[in-house]
Amino acid sequence: MMEPLNQKRTNTVVFPGFCDVHVHFREPGFSYKETMITGARAAARGGYTDVCAMPNLNPVPDSPAHLAEEERLIAGAAGICRIHPYGSLTVEEKGEAPADLAGLAGRVVAFSDDGRGVQSESMMRSLMETAKRLGKIVTAHCEDNSLVRGGYIHDGAYARAHGHRGICSESEWRPIARDVRLAKETGCAYHVCHISCRESVDIIRRARAEGVDVTCETAPHYLLLNENDLREEGRFRMNPPIRGQADQEALLEGLLDGTIDMIATDHAPHSAEEKSRGLAGSAFGIVGLETAFPVLYTGLVRTGKVPLPLLISKMTEAPRRRFGLAQGAEDTCEWDLEACYEIDPADFLSMGKATPFAGWTVYGKCLRTVCGGKETWRA
Repeated sequence: MMEPLNQKRTNTVVFPGFCDVHVHFREPGFSYKETMITGARAAARGGYTDVCAMPNLNPVPDSPAHLAEEERLIAGAAGICRIHPYGSLTVEEKGEAPADLAGLAGRVVAFSDDGRGVQSESMMRSLMETAKRLGKIVTAHCEDNSLVRGGYIHDGAYARAHGHRGICSESEWRPIARDVRLAKETGCAYHVCHISCRESVDIIRRARAEGVDVTCETAPHYLLLNENDLREEGRFRMNPPIRGQADQEALLEGLLDGTIDMIATDHAPHSAEEKSRGLAGSAFGIVGLETAFPVLYTGLVRTGKVPLPLLISKMTEAPRRRFGLAQGAEDTCEWDLEACYEIDPADFLSMGKATPFAGWTVYGKCLRTVCGGKETWRA
């Protein structure tokens, strides 16, 4: 497990720069939600030196020409945080025709239709075969549209008590079961985004035991919250949803036993208006880059549930190893682990302010981030 690089004082520690393989920086197409620059600044403030940007953009990076528009915007954020783009799996992420995977392969970190699940088994098989030939990872948002049925929070006790439409866990774990079978048959490297339920942990654990080349991530909100924490506010609406207590406990077990390889934020900013419509009407997505380490350190490490070196490994070494991203010797973040404060979204550098952790009292303040030898954040 990754150890702190050094401990300068009793409460100040320098870690390797963090790496998040799942962020949404919204450009091109949706700069009213976030930009490459504001997203990169938020990442630097959170201790991140590398992030991987998802392709649900306009235009979708499904061809070299469309990717070039995103690359131009990424270049404008150079020197703040390294941003690695995903290419989409299918044209316009519609799941109907394959994207130009061969044309994109040398310029993207992996392929994904994040935000949309690939519904067709034959399409996913073909995509995996192509990705295998190109030596790239297929990264999947696993969601069976036929099982969602208009839901927007977990199909559990809270939904029933408050008259909300629920999203069943099967809508997540059934596509994962399909895809790990396809990954085994094709030999494709396969990565599952933001797992949220206990069945997903079990399926991935079994697949790994069978030698399938599968990894997965979860996010801070699934490890630290369950449906008992829900409020009638848009900042608690994300996809997949926060699920039951048994799911939360299974995710923690999966993190500890190595089934869950890494922690990603799924940083997904929206405008204040889009998040102001309550649980039923708000857009899916919350922000997380500026709060990830403090909430995880406070909720998991200080409570004795997770060793600090393991948490750091899940945020640095493991994602880089899987996605082939180098850890530079001059990529570091310095934290005051005894700094105690209340999370206030008004202070965020991200344009998105929606977080279920607003008002939480946390420990851990990022004092300084260095990316490639250049200071990118100082408190």
